[in-house]
Amino acid sequence: MAPTLTVPRNATELEEMLGDTATATEIVKTPEALTSFIVDYAKGQSAQDPGIEQQVRELAQQEFANALRKDQIDGINRLNLDPSARPVARSKHYNAKAPGAGLDKQFANWTDFLGATWAGDNTQESLAARSDIKKFQNAFGSSVPSDGGFLIPEALRAELLRVSLEMSVVRSRARVVPMETLTVPYPMIDSASNASSVYGGIVGYWTEEGGTLTDSSPTFGRIELTAKKLTLYSEIPNELFTDSMLSLEQFMNESYPEALAWFEDVAFIEGNGVGQPLGFMNAPAAVSVAKESGQTAGTILWENIVKAYSRMLPASIGRAVWVAHIDTFPELATMALSVGTGGSAVWIGNGDGAGAPPVTILGRPVVWTEKCSSVGTAGDINFVDFGYYLIGDRQAMQSATSTEFKFGNDKTAMRVIERVDGQPWIKSAITPRKGSNTLSPFVKVATRA
Repeated sequence: MAPTLTVPRNATELEEMLGDTATATEIVKTPEALTSFIVDYAKGQSAQDPGIEQQVRELAQQEFANALRKDQIDGINRLNLDPSARPVARSKHYNAKAPGAGLDKQFANWTDFLGATWAGDNTQESLAARSDIKKFQNAFGSSVPSDGGFLIPEALRAELLRVSLEMSVVRSRARVVPMETLTVPYPMIDSASNASSVYGGIVGYWTEEGGTLTDSSPTFGRIELTAKKLTLYSEIPNELFTDSMLSLEQFMNESYPEALAWFEDVAFIEGNGVGQPLGFMNAPAAVSVAKESGQTAGTILWENIVKAYSRMLPASIGRAVWVAHIDTFPELATMALSVGTGGSAVWIGNGDGAGAPPVTILGRPVVWTEKCSSVGTAGDINFVDFGYYLIGDRQAMQSATSTEFKFGNDKTAMRVIERVDGQPWIKSAITPRKGSNTLSPFVKVATRA
């Protein structure tokens, strides 16, 4: 049986025991023996001087509080104050492989990130944080464009997109493609007619037993998604950075996502494709429904709606939505179906105006916006299947601040840069198997003038 070790009473006795080779060997003979020796020594010291235990307790509490303030404890999640109760990490826009994901632990919220990257803060801590971001950012030199800004943590980028998703017209319904590089080719089937084949050249035929097979193959094309730069710019009083970071964080959590959704939608709806996305209203595949003979300028007739519905790809009807400018509402609410010499309202049927207006036309949802054309002009009301619209989503955002540009106004100029593209996923309208009217996932009513 191993001899029982005497617990040293002070530092001198401890030094003597560790200096004795035989005793030291016995102390470290097993991990259990070493642990027991250390615990017994600590207990003995605490019993001799009760003040030691109090000092240890106070020091531990202080370090724990500091760690919580700096958000440096791994594995402890912040309280989720999002009303939807959806963790950011589960957002459809969060990409654990995105360049900014490596900064998530260091910057858990906008207060931390903006506090560290604000150009007006030249403390040692902020300078060190900026240096860390730049080192991390530079490691992705070919993936993250150099614009002089700071890479935004992926959790914050995903949160910006998640909030904007709730108020967007296009992004929430389109097909979003992650982009790891500035240009990403995306496959498509090059098809313009279903008269004799489908999906760009697939032919089906009936063959006699033992008959010769007919060769056929679809024609595949591709769309080049090239990230375009969308810059959000604002001027912020310096007092918000120094005195009210919480107010600034609220601004980033609400106003910037709304602005992001706004400018994305404008481009996805009516962009011309030159230095910006190509909007669905300008898609080569879009079809226009002509006005009725003798139709008054600035009006919408029930016939316009019915004919627009008839030009939608049949397979897309279950996904299609009506996208209408809000000033079309009076025309839609008073549309009438002519029956002989009379007629009746076809959209609002209660007649007393007490009920809420319907949110569907012919069973499909209506999305109100002010971003498409005003009433009477082409595109004021559209029937769209956004499953045929591609959004190329670059997996990196950057932000930068400057206190010099608006120095005389005591303001900080701030910009956030996103790279994104949008393209219709079909090159031309489709000629149906029977009939002459082409079909498309993008249908608009032509100008009534």
